[in-house]
Amino acid sequence: MTTWSEQLAEGAAYLADADPILGEVIQRAPLPSFSPHKNYYQELVESIISQQLSVKAAATILKRFRELFSADFPLPEDILAQDIEVYRSAGLSRQKASYIRDLAEKVLDGTVKFDHLDTLSNQEVIDELVQIKGVGVWTIHMFLMFCMGRLDVLPTGDLGIRNGIQKLYALPERPGDTEITHIAQENNWHPYETIASWYIWHSLDNKPVL
Repeated sequence: MTTWSEQLAEGAAYLADADPILGEVIQRAPLPSFSPHKNYYQELVESIISQQLSVKAAATILKRFRELFSADFPLPEDILAQDIEVYRSAGLSRQKASYIRDLAEKVLDGTVKFDHLDTLSNQEVIDELVQIKGVGVWTIHMFLMFCMGRLDVLPTGDLGIRNGIQKLYALPERPGDTEITHIAQENNWHPYETIASWYIWHSLDNKPVL
């Protein structure tokens, strides 16, 4: 069985051969540094809490959030048992507190199930998770890439991707969804669009941003 590192190396080699512009970035860069995991529920809770925050601020609020509970990480029923004002005291906005409660409710009533996500296509995962309040397509793209380890995801709505493509491909202005998709097709990024995206972020010394 191919290891995760071998998959990343194969993808990088494929892209370097398929796209000379991206190949120059790949030559100078290490292999992507992310690895997938199966803690889907926790990932989504933390993604909601961290949205539109700096890394430092998100880490502080996540720490305060976890300290509200005796368990290592709260179950959905634990989240629902706490009043929104308790979450606000930990630094969450009222809106984000309502979002994590909505996620907890949808997990408990079966609207969102994590045990079958691995069997779904990328679009099917998007269709299921977008039902959660506060979870949009960008968040799900990041979830598919960095949590589920899907290697063929193109986050066209990400500002870093748009800036990186504009710079690398010398475009007169920042590309939109359609142009990004066209560039990916023209340069044969499939089936490694995730790895291509990682190198585009790396070219800006950047992380995924809204």
